[in-house]
Formats: sequence, C-alpha cells, structure tokens
Amino acid sequence: MKKPVTPYKGSSSSKKEQVTNMFDGISKQYDLLNRVISLGIDQSWRRKVVRLASEHQPQRVIDVATGTGDLAIALKNTGAEEIIGLDISPGMLNIGTEKVKALSLDKQINMVLGDGEKLPYEDGYFDVATVAFGVRNFEDLDKGLSEIFRVLRKGGRLLVLETAVPTRFPFKQGYQIYSGWIVPLVGRLFSRDRSAYQYLTDSAAVFPHGPAFNNILEKIGFIEVKDNPQTLGVASIYCATKP
Repeated sequence: MKKPVTPYKGSSSSKKEQVTNMFDGISKQYDLLNRVISLGIDQSWRRKVVRLASEHQPQRVIDVATGTGDLAIALKNTGAEEIIGLDISPGMLNIGTEKVKALSLDKQINMVLGDGEKLPYEDGYFDVATVAFGVRNFEDLDKGLSEIFRVLRKGGRLLVLETAVPTRFPFKQGYQIYSGWIVPLVGRLFSRDRSAYQYLTDSAAVFPHGPAFNNILEKIGFIEVKDNPQTLGVASIYCATKP
C-alpha cells in the first residue's frame, strides 16, 4: 500500500487488533450497509466469483476473511464437498454461522475463527481459495497471500474480489464524491462507529488495485494472473493460479 491505513487513528493497537474490533462492532449492521452502499451490486460480483470457482470443479474451498459468510454460502453452488469460511472477527463469524445453520448447510460449510495470515491447514489442502473485500485488511499483505498460496494445491486457483478506484473521467470523479462523502455519511447513519466506514473508504483508496495488485500476486509465485474490472472499475475480480 501507499501508506498504512488503520481503522482507529492514534490507537496503539496493531492493525489486526483494530480490524478485529472494528468488524466486531459493526457486524450486526454490516450486511445491510453493504447492500445500501453498493446498491446491491456486490451480490452480482460474488455470483461471478462463484461461476469462476465452479469452472475448476473444486472439492475443497476456503473463503478467507469470510465476514458474515455471504461468499462462503454462495460457493455451495460449486458442488464442493468442503467449504471453509474463515474470519478473524468473532462477531462477523457468529452471524455467518447463524446463516449457515438456518440454511441447513452445516455439513458442507464450516465457519472457522482464524487468522488469514496463519491458516491452520496443511500445504496444498484446497482446490480453490477466495477472498471478497478482505485482502486490504491484512496487516501483512504479502504474508496473507503467501499463506493462501501455501494451502492451495498445485494448479489451484485464487479468486479475489476487491474494491478498486476508477481511472477514467467522469467515473473517477463520481467515485471520489461517492466514496469520500456519501459512504461515510451512510455509515454514520447506520452505525455508531464513525471510524469504521471512513476506514473502509480510505483503505480502498490506497490499495494497490489493477496491474499493481497483479504484480504482487506474481511476486508471491502465482501465474496466469489477470484482473477483471467490474461496474465501471469500482471493483475487480483477480484470478491467479498456483503453478
């Protein structure tokens, strides 16, 4: 990243601790806020990730930084026998676990409390790994991506859905207004944690999207790396393969 961005400026806690506390605090409002802020488009982006994952006919899938489990649940459509939804926030994970139980998907989907930078799985265990709006929250981006690389089998696929910043006029200017003013305002209206949605906006603005993130994936060791911009460039789906 261009500069370190943390949820609570001036805090002596690590980014990892701050991110955990932040998501615990907004967990009950998170799904509603996501729908409102993205105008529901984030759901179509997740469906595209699932379609890409399905192409590899995976048996074991891990969704890192799963949050409340939306993508992990959607990944049931890949036909995978085992789906792990892993997150560092107990608050977010509790909501995801309730969703899984309500849909009677307990035998297929396992929600796990864990650190994306220290995955509790053996080398080459998974066929596909996904991350939706989570890589920018890693305290150490290279370490988190290296852990995902480690637990993927040879030929395994990584799919990352992450926000991006449009580069073309007038979309760039419109995005700056929307993310800089409207998103924090909506966050304040729905959540008591004013810093949380300012952080989500700030972290998205400085995250190395597009070719810059492709370069990082290639440095980790991934091949066949490409990014697929979504909806005027406000998000991208990155695809990469472990050789």
